[in-house]
Amino acid sequence: MRILCLGSLNMDYIYRVSHIVQPGETLTSEKLDVLSGGKGLNQAIAMGRTGMNVCLAGRIGADGQWLLDGLETYGVDASRVQTVDVSTGKAMIQVAADGQNCILLYPGANRQMTEAFIDGVLDEFGEGDMLVLQNEVNLLDYMIDRAYEKKMRIILNPSPFDAHIEKCALEKVSYFFVNETEGQQMTGESAPEAILDTMAERYPESGVILTLGGDGSWYSDRNCRVFQDIVKTEVVDTTGAGDTFSGYFIQGIASGRDIKETMETAALAASITVSRVGAAHAIPSMDEVAAMRKKKGFEK
Repeated sequence: MRILCLGSLNMDYIYRVSHIVQPGETLTSEKLDVLSGGKGLNQAIAMGRTGMNVCLAGRIGADGQWLLDGLETYGVDASRVQTVDVSTGKAMIQVAADGQNCILLYPGANRQMTEAFIDGVLDEFGEGDMLVLQNEVNLLDYMIDRAYEKKMRIILNPSPFDAHIEKCALEKVSYFFVNETEGQQMTGESAPEAILDTMAERYPESGVILTLGGDGSWYSDRNCRVFQDIVKTEVVDTTGAGDTFSGYFIQGIASGRDIKETMETAALAASITVSRVGAAHAIPSMDEVAAMRKKKGFEK
């Protein structure tokens, strides 16, 4: 089985602020960091940090070549990332003193995908392989249809949630990763249990991972429903927490671990990420997660 992450690569401009800026307000930031990011890149690194070999495909501009530096050290094969004559995707991220964030995206090269490019990448993969997708790229519906034809297992984080998601044949998705906001947007429900119930009714063949920030996370499919509490830590920056959780969860199901252990490991990994600044650079290795497991006294 092989894993392909077909998604976004961004230049993250991270502004440290006392609070998230309000409408009409001008606010001076305390610090600015420029780091690598994008959901595709972050999730690929998270999976690579677990020790898995993962392929990353996407598009960047000439200004984003540095995003590829060192990816091989994380176990990420970025040979399928193409450079196009459009600026690399950008993210303006405000991180408040309490670690919460808000993000404004400029898609840039991420939304310059073509059917020919997608076909060329997917031709190398087939039945049983995993395709990890997010909605920071264009032609998401085409990616899902082509991967389904090839009998790949499709994992989707429908973020940002917009009209592009509604064009997709979501019943073809094997696993959904959603936070509380995305869950509400997809179902019209606000309570976690109601979100999971509605997702189960609409997509009975799919697994759903619902992350709730400081309130933990849920996994649900037709056979089970499992809750995972957060692993308490000092929160510095929540930017890459969801991508870290996704990457470690995917590693767990790909390795055949049971859901309880998989959820626990993903929560431990996310707790390390939120204790650091940034997204991609904050994602821990499996050794760090193992050390955290021992420190926190979790039984394996």
